[in-house]
Amino acid sequence: MDDDSPIEFPIDGMLDLHTFDSADAGDLVPEYLAECRKKGILQVRIVHGKGTGAMRERVHAILGRIPWVASFRLAGEGGGGWGATIVFLDPPENGG
Repeated sequence: MDDDSPIEFPIDGMLDLHTFDSADAGDLVPEYLAECRKKGILQVRIVHGKGTGAMRERVHAILGRIPWVASFRLAGEGGGGWGATIVFLDPPENGG
């Protein structure tokens, strides 16, 4: 398989970043959230892991720059605790 081939994964409201580098998050997170929003998925769980907190900080910085992210918070104990973030998206204008 070509290393430049796009990676396809389901748009189901859960993005697991364990296999991605922090540098990839800058494009991946907004693109994934945009696809969720198009599908009407307005609550998304992003699993960034606990580790050093670098990926969490990167994800939160990205989320803070997306105008249609209504809010976000760390997941509760049942959702991964501080190893995951729950994101709430504004619905698309005009239904899409």
